[in-house]
Formats: sequence, structure tokens, C-alpha cells
Amino acid sequence: MRIASFASSAVLALAAATAGAYEWQPLPEAAPEPADNPTTEEKVTLGRMLYFDPRLSSESTISCFSCHNILEGGDDNRPVSPGVHGQMGTRNAPTVWNSAFLSVQFWDGRAPTLEEQAKGPITNPIEMGMSTHDDAVARVQEIESYQAYFDDAFGDGAAVNLDNIVKAIAAYERTLITPDSAYDRWAKGEQDALTEQQQRGAETFVEVGCVTCHSGPMFNGPQLPIGQGFYMKFPTFTDSPYVAQYGFMEDPGRYEATGNEADRHMWRVPTLRNIAVTGPYFHNGSVADLGAAVRVMAATQLNRELTDAQVADIVAFLNGLTGPFGDKEIPDLPESPLAQE
Repeated sequence: MRIASFASSAVLALAAATAGAYEWQPLPEAAPEPADNPTTEEKVTLGRMLYFDPRLSSESTISCFSCHNILEGGDDNRPVSPGVHGQMGTRNAPTVWNSAFLSVQFWDGRAPTLEEQAKGPITNPIEMGMSTHDDAVARVQEIESYQAYFDDAFGDGAAVNLDNIVKAIAAYERTLITPDSAYDRWAKGEQDALTEQQQRGAETFVEVGCVTCHSGPMFNGPQLPIGQGFYMKFPTFTDSPYVAQYGFMEDPGRYEATGNEADRHMWRVPTLRNIAVTGPYFHNGSVADLGAAVRVMAATQLNRELTDAQVADIVAFLNGLTGPFGDKEIPDLPESPLAQE
């Protein structure tokens, strides 16, 4: 699904109609799970190990955790991430926290589920660098002590295969949610959970038009069925000086995945959850400061120049979207064959 960007006049009209009547939505206490991959404690235990295991990469140096650090914001706080052989990626690592609520994965929405997303980095030559998924599976099969965890997660004699590997990783990722931010408590009726400035920032967030794209409990647009993404053109107003300054036109966005000209510079609208701790910002990680990112968005998406007070208030509100990072357990990994000899 593709949703075109709004013209400036439409954005402002919607903002005016919405101001004062916007319904703030807290994050659900549990993430949705697919019928073919229900979340169980045993599956989460296995998935956590695989998430942290660098042996899924060609050099045994890069794991999911390398770029998506759950000890902090679920990313790596770099503009782009290093992979195998010292190579650098081309897009900023999105946070893994609350990714279970997304209807599509990756910046360009090319993966419909967490299971499909987990397959991508393994064979990406810049990221984990395995030649094939079969090579990655063989690496796990060689670690005999993994078998007991697959049996616990999927039943006695369970296959150590790609399907079960990514199901376990996805099951673990569905536990990485932050539903108890100050904003969530405020949205549920705890009026003093946000400061006066943060509440003023919430009003400004609506009034200037941010909610046109960043709505819903995830602040990433309407809740859509899995596999159906909410996309917006970025940048919309290409005459902004920020566009050249930060190189926003260099990456064609979703077009790279689809080859459809209408998808050029279209991007999945990212969540604003925990945004204060997941910088640097945008698909290329080119903006380090959250206040600067707010100014860029106002100029390139709304064709507006915000006052210092408006920026400060919106940033204060965005700080209220940071939730507690509950699961920070680093697992002990099964020993490799050489270590067992």
C-alpha cells in the first residue's frame, strides 16, 4: 500500500481541525503475535540466544545485538552501522524496541513480519555476510548444545532450520516493548505524568501538524494489517536548504525495494517511541540533535519554520515518549564445537 504525502495546505487544514480534539493512545501492554508463531518462554529463551549470537555472521563478529543494542535504545547510536569486513551500511539502524507493533519492517517496508526481517541481515553482504541461509543454519547445527533449546521451543526432535531460527528471534523481539512511558500514563488519565512543558508540547505537536503522519499509539501512523505499510514521501518540500545539507535525496527510499517510480523517496513512517535515546536521526543518520530533527521535519514535511519555544516544547514532549527498557538480560551462549573438545 502506498499513501501519498499531503500538500502543505491539506496538512495545515487537518492540523487545525484536529487541534484540541486529538485522541492520545497509550501503547498496549502486550505485542500482537501471529497464529503460526505464538510467544512462549522457551521460544523467547532460544530467540534471545540467537539474537546475541555472532556466529550467525560469516566472521562470527556481528549479531542482531551489534546494531540493535537492547541495553539502550535498541539501535547503535551511529549514523550507519558497521558490518563484516569493516564495511559500513547505508541506512541508520532502526530501534528494535516496539518493532513488534510495526505492520512492516525496515525503512522501506520490504519485510512484512519480524520473521522475514530476521532473515535479511544474515545474508546481507555488508551486515552479517553469510553466503546463504543454509550456511547460517549449518553453523547453528554444528553447535550441538543448541538442539536442546530447539526441542524445548518447538518440540522434541525439532528441526534446526531457518524457519525455527527466525521464529525464535521474532518471538524474543516481541517481548521488547516499552508500554509505561510518562506519556502512556498521561494518556491513561494520570494528568501530572507529563510536565506542563511536555503537555504544552503535546498541544503544539498536534497544532503544527506532526500528527498528520505520527499518530496512533506508536506515533507512526494508523494501525494497519501486517504487511500493509504506512508510507510518506520524504522530503516533501525539496526546496528546503536542509535537503541538500543532510543529503536527503541521495537514497531513493522504497523505490530501491520495489522498482516502482511512485515509490521514489517514499519511506515507512518511523515510530517516535523512545526517540530521545535513538539518535542520530533520519534514514541516513545525518542529524544528531533532536531539536534540529524537529526543525528539519517542520521545514521539509510541513513547510513551516518553528519558533525556538515551539521546538523546545515539542522536544520536551518527545522526551516523555521514552519508556522503561525492561528486558536487558544478556544470555550465556551454547559453546562452539571447538570449545567443547
